[in-house]
Amino acid sequence: MTIDLEALYIDLHRHPELSFQETRTAGIVAQHLTDLGIEFEEGIGKTGVAAVIRNGDGPVVWLRADMDALPVEERTGLEYASTARGIDPAGTDVPVMHACGHDMHVTAMLGALERLVATKDEWAGTIVTVFQPAEEHGAGAQAMIADGVFDRFPKPDIVLGQHLTPLPAGTIGVRPGTQMAASDGLTVTLFGRGGHGSRPHSTIDPVVMAAATVMRLQTIVSREIDPRDVAVVTVGSIHAGLKNNIIPAEATLELSLRYPDDAARERVLEKVERIVRAEAAASGSVVPPTIVTDHTLPPTINDPVATTRLTHAFNTAFGTGTVVDPGMFTGSEDVSWFAREAGVPLVYWFWGGIDPEMFAEAKASGTLESAIPTNHSPFFAPVLHPTIEVGVDALVVAAREFLETGGSGSIEE
Repeated sequence: MTIDLEALYIDLHRHPELSFQETRTAGIVAQHLTDLGIEFEEGIGKTGVAAVIRNGDGPVVWLRADMDALPVEERTGLEYASTARGIDPAGTDVPVMHACGHDMHVTAMLGALERLVATKDEWAGTIVTVFQPAEEHGAGAQAMIADGVFDRFPKPDIVLGQHLTPLPAGTIGVRPGTQMAASDGLTVTLFGRGGHGSRPHSTIDPVVMAAATVMRLQTIVSREIDPRDVAVVTVGSIHAGLKNNIIPAEATLELSLRYPDDAARERVLEKVERIVRAEAAASGSVVPPTIVTDHTLPPTINDPVATTRLTHAFNTAFGTGTVVDPGMFTGSEDVSWFAREAGVPLVYWFWGGIDPEMFAEAKASGTLESAIPTNHSPFFAPVLHPTIEVGVDALVVAAREFLETGGSGSIEE
């Protein structure tokens, strides 16, 4: 039975689920794997699914797709737009949308597996497919690893994955070396002394302390990082106080930090800590601030040899000029934990989902940044075709390139 990939995508888009809550999505994946006769296990890392196709001697290729959605209210106006809601980790009722394309990732992966099963006489080796939860929390890969995915399935010789991005549909973006930045999510709590809004002199105001801290943090990139280097310091959330005439006792900042490598990470983290502590001291805070790391993601680094080889395979399959170097993305991913844990090469690429004419018009008018919705936007809406087909084809081409009869079969070559 052939999977209706368009109907599958629309269904997944209409029914997004937050991180570690992807039970319906995992159930749909499991049903299609059952229909395809593929061996699998559910509930790995809470809601993850892993599947294996054993097809004789040869390399072990891991393919990864993530499943979770975001707390975003969809504003695309699509007939199949999400109206779903969910409960976030703080217990808050929030809108939910597939604003990052993970519904397309699952759709393309199931389409690729269907084709790989149908062509088993043309390749040899083992394919392990990971349908991963909670990429948006940066926690899903490590959750599956902690739950023994490497003990329960053959260990990889290479890890492969892809991500939808606002490139023209039909385009593939990949580069050797650092493809995506490393990142940390931090929660900073600043402690003041609360009191009545009419008596600020008797308090230590954490709101003013937070404002000063936010402004000073902006100088890390503008004044302390070499302009030739890449770094991002974003304060994405500030929480303090409940009423206009009450000076609260504390304020909380949530930070997103990004950098190309571990050395840059150490430099930025040191500067953040120095500024946070110094601003607290300058405000007269008696209790030192706390800095908690909520998540850490390593840089996504593509193996140069394997990436060069796969780029050639993509050009052969899709036509020269299809593959572009998208530059380093300052977004972050947790896919590389699988490759790092196994000590094997990683190749992670992007594929486009934007109508090519719309993209070309925006580029010609210099409005790419404003006219083309990006990942995490409430307007993010990939065109269905040829996005689905290219996503499927790219996974099949990549898997077969590193299997015994797809390419040379040797990962190192």
